[in-house]
Amino acid sequence: MKIKELTSFLETIAPSSYQESYDNSGLIVGNPNDEIHGVLICLDSTEAVIDEAINKKCNVVIAHHPIVFRGLKRFNGKHYVERVIMKAIKNDVAIYAIHTNLDNVYSNGVNAKFAEKLGLINTRILAPKAGFKKIFTFVPTEFSEKVRTALFAEGAGNIPKFENLSYATVGVGTQNQSNGAQVKLEFSFPSEKQNAIIKALHDSHPHSNLPYDIVSIENKNSEVGSGMIGYLKDPISEKEFLQKIKKQMNAGCIKYTKLRRKKISKVALCGGSGGFLLKDAIRQGADIFITSDYKYHEFFDAEGKIVIADIGHFESEQYTIELLFDIITEKFSNFAAYFTEINTNPVNYL
Repeated sequence: MKIKELTSFLETIAPSSYQESYDNSGLIVGNPNDEIHGVLICLDSTEAVIDEAINKKCNVVIAHHPIVFRGLKRFNGKHYVERVIMKAIKNDVAIYAIHTNLDNVYSNGVNAKFAEKLGLINTRILAPKAGFKKIFTFVPTEFSEKVRTALFAEGAGNIPKFENLSYATVGVGTQNQSNGAQVKLEFSFPSEKQNAIIKALHDSHPHSNLPYDIVSIENKNSEVGSGMIGYLKDPISEKEFLQKIKKQMNAGCIKYTKLRRKKISKVALCGGSGGFLLKDAIRQGADIFITSDYKYHEFFDAEGKIVIADIGHFESEQYTIELLFDIITEKFSNFAAYFTEINTNPVNYL
């Protein structure tokens, strides 16, 4: 089985178009046509992880964080990023990163796993993204079903809670004084499907010079976005919940704001650096917001309206390894997959 088959599958779970503009998800090192001998899954592709992959005879490392975020001008081993890339290339180890695109999906995403570990129910995306477009096209009546079927197959009409949804208006098309029965077809679709949908339209439509329009729409996609919000099955005290977080997330420490003497019921969270979501958590009535990488002055932004709990970056995303292992092994059985045995957390606690 080739590397590109694995990465293509992962991108059906978390399309690369969902990554943030600053991100560098995707195949960072390696030939997509190489055969897979084994896969090692980690949060960070450090030198020790590449050594572990070599020892386990794994030629593919699936990491959450990209080892390269910006351009490298020299490869002389003076920096750990250069050393990782050099060692991976020298030993034919491919490195694939699945970062903010995996953060931004609801199903099988980083925050869904985080929420699951804390026992949250009735969860939803905290800050959904606008990610839909609409396509309009005109088709001779006798070809309308063929076009509709082709576009459905590529994801047109598939929006949250609906599948194969379209709207048809029957009318008469005119051109150079010739008339003919036409159907105007309308489909909404996720933005990342656009290229495939346009190709399917061209392949199925009877006319080579076919008419169509695509427009962006502002509807939010409840399946794509940042953070997660949900409820505890039973409200508990703030201190009790903080202790639960510390234990469940194996946190060396938790930094938190002043308690409000109120039971915790509604919980907002974001794996990694999620401070930008605080206003969303407050606006939606969360009792606590759990994330990481808060700076000193940012804790004041709670303003007594919510409890902020910073549990550490590694701690908030550690179960992504388990998530990716389950996704990969449930789909493929023709290669060995391993959890890394290396703790790549660069932060220690005394």
